[in-house]
Amino acid sequence: MSGDSSFLAQPGRRAAIPIMVLLLLGFVAPLLAVVGFSFMPPRTFGLWHEPSLENYERIFSDNTYVSLLWSLGLASLTVVLLALICYPVAYGLVRVFGRWSTALTLLFTIPLIVSENIRLYGWVLFFIKGGVLPGTLKALFGVEMGDFLFTPAAVLFGMVYVYLPFMLFPMTLGIAMVPNQMREAARDLGATRWQVFREVELPLSTPGLMIGSLLTFVLAVGAIAEAKVLGGQRIIPITHDIEIAFTYAQNWPLGAALAVLLMLVVSVLVLTVLKRFDLDQILGKR
Repeated sequence: MSGDSSFLAQPGRRAAIPIMVLLLLGFVAPLLAVVGFSFMPPRTFGLWHEPSLENYERIFSDNTYVSLLWSLGLASLTVVLLALICYPVAYGLVRVFGRWSTALTLLFTIPLIVSENIRLYGWVLFFIKGGVLPGTLKALFGVEMGDFLFTPAAVLFGMVYVYLPFMLFPMTLGIAMVPNQMREAARDLGATRWQVFREVELPLSTPGLMIGSLLTFVLAVGAIAEAKVLGGQRIIPITHDIEIAFTYAQNWPLGAALAVLLMLVVSVLVLTVLKRFDLDQILGKR
């Protein structure tokens, strides 16, 4: 084989070697280690034991899978609520607010500078009995607010609040990609405002909606701080079980099995969604 036809003959391939090595060491190797540990006997700390499915059997026999269902359910609800909330806001940032859009975008970005835990504990002070909201309602209107903190609704609220920017910004980019000429042409042809939205704006902004939904879902399904801080651990997400298995329980194989199960479920869901959309066609690349 001549030197020109070898793999390292092209400068681009040689330049890609450091990135490939980094990905292999930083992503593939730890992932393979987690997969390997998931087949090891419980409470072992090496990869040289006889493989077994005992950890996966325990997940379903001990109803540990319920935590996975909680995580998937809350993540799905978060995506749906954020899609309904963020689309009008994103549309306003692109088409309505004009010169105020930059200032409003900055307001949505500022909370990301503050630690997530600090922001969540701020909501605890806001919702806790005798706190800002219940105390204000009682003092001004004599209204006793029911318990909201440490409920599934509080956890869902925290997830919607934390992951709002991750849905909003991709959606804003998606709406900004819709050409004004398409809207004007639809109006010239007699389309109503609703028809323009349904037939032009929504389909063409689908990439931003889809990317934001996938990004939000992947992040939300791994959420743990919201359940701990706002849920008072009444809701146990699968990430909490993984943390306990790797730390307090010192059962690395069980934690690895839970992590692999979570990765498989999320990967299947994400790939299923991506398979139903042709991003190249939506983005106009072909």
